Amino acid sequence: MANRAPNRRGAETRAKLLAAGLSEFHARGFNATGVDVIAKAAEVPKGSFYNLFESKEAFAAEIIDLYFERHRGKIAEFFDKADLPPLDRLRGYFHERIGFFIGLGFKKGCMMGNLSLETADHSERMRQRLAENFNIWSGQFAATIGEAQSRGDIKSKTDPAVLADFILNSWEGALLRMKAAQSVRPLEEATKIIFETILV
Repeated sequence: MANRAPNRRGAETRAKLLAAGLSEFHARGFNATGVDVIAKAAEVPKGSFYNLFESKEAFAAEIIDLYFERHRGKIAEFFDKADLPPLDRLRGYFHERIGFFIGLGFKKGCMMGNLSLETADHSERMRQRLAENFNIWSGQFAATIGEAQSRGDIKSKTDPAVLADFILNSWEGALLRMKAAQSVRPLEEATKIIFETILV
């Protein structure tokens, strides 16, 4: 049974394991990353892992939340700019993401997308965390699209939630193609369609 109320030292060890797990899962994936690899990267005894987490699956569910919580900071950096028109906020976000993935050499992609492919069919716990965080992400897009519609910047009357889901789904697919092609082209093409065909 995992220790659900660790002392200060345990909390520090827990934080180290989560940070290492995020990095290793993003680089290697869930199945290829063993607990021993995570413990070694965190520079803590392997036994500490099972004192703090009930299973690798439970640990990965927390990693999903940690990954998205960090990404929410990036989302807020663009979407909280109330002085900018909503479509400019969206464009700024996608253009920054393109630059980010160019900087990574078109590797890694979105960890949530990667884990969805790898684990959603086999782990209900992880599937739920992934779905919940994707819904929050899409919800931010929907709010911004709805604002643009109310201003008349987007003529389409399609439900902003439907548009937001389609855009996020398209972006996640473009990230997979980016990794396979080792090229920025799928991201640029997705962004072009989003702003020149869908959000017009």
